[in-house]
Amino acid sequence: MKGKYTNALIRGGISLALILFVLWRFQGRLTEVWQMLASANLWWVLVSVLLFWTAMLINAFKWWTLLRAQAIKAPFLAMANFTFVGFFFNNILPANIGGDVMRGYGLAKYTEENAGAAASVVLDRLIGLSAYMSVAAVSALAVVFLTNRSDLWPLAAVAVLALLALITIGAFLISRRISRFVSRLLHRGILEKIAVIWDSLAAAFELYRFQYKTLAFAFLIGLAGIATTSMVNYALSLALGGGIPLVDIFLFTPLIALVLIIPISIGGLGLSQAAYPFFYGLVGVQGELALALSLFVQAVQLFCSLPGGVLWLLWKKDAGEGKTA
Repeated sequence: MKGKYTNALIRGGISLALILFVLWRFQGRLTEVWQMLASANLWWVLVSVLLFWTAMLINAFKWWTLLRAQAIKAPFLAMANFTFVGFFFNNILPANIGGDVMRGYGLAKYTEENAGAAASVVLDRLIGLSAYMSVAAVSALAVVFLTNRSDLWPLAAVAVLALLALITIGAFLISRRISRFVSRLLHRGILEKIAVIWDSLAAAFELYRFQYKTLAFAFLIGLAGIATTSMVNYALSLALGGGIPLVDIFLFTPLIALVLIIPISIGGLGLSQAAYPFFYGLVGVQGELALALSLFVQAVQLFCSLPGGVLWLLWKKDAGEGKTA
């Protein structure tokens, strides 16, 4: 318990340090950022909220698709419920992984399928990461070749290498022999925590072995979710007056999302405000606009996560009534 509080304090300190860094970097220009936010087109903001909820429902459908392959019976509305609750916890816990725990917990209680629930959550996360990196790699290469931005080659190379790394990991996990060999190597020495993650991935792949059509379909659904999330960013950029090409939005949305998964801040606070100006600055987007976009995106995320908080309170109420009965 003490370790958890220590980690929370460290991540809170990092968030505070990043916020102070952003304030220092944009000192004297924060008034312009505020003016952009205050004069934003609220109709585009409303569109972004609706798109964000649509993206969450698409992700719930992806997860539901994976469950159907295991013959685990759970209605789509229940999956949407767990997805919204998980997203709520993503915004109040130090890293996005917290939401996965809540999703798995809700599904396991609902279906009494602990192993299947855990496997579906793990694989859902890995497929989502693969889809994100695929979009980032393709977008980066498209930007480099179509706009002759040779200075972005390093970014494209990183995106492609990261995608190849995920593909390699997936190939290793599919092979029982290689998967077990890697597990034995990781369990030796100081890599025990990584070994636990590897073993959970291997267990998930074991349950979904030979379900290639389902995995491919889930990947396509993941791409649809990323496209919708990217459109959320684009709609908010239009709310701020535009100025960011759609191809740049599709390039940086998945990359920023991957950065925010790193568990070093509280709900991405501070990290998001540092990441947006950095990435969009690579293509010449005004720093004030990128910062305003990051604040808007985080505000929309927080607002869209509120239904998950309400649903979680209903979980607790139902659990309390069950104990009383």
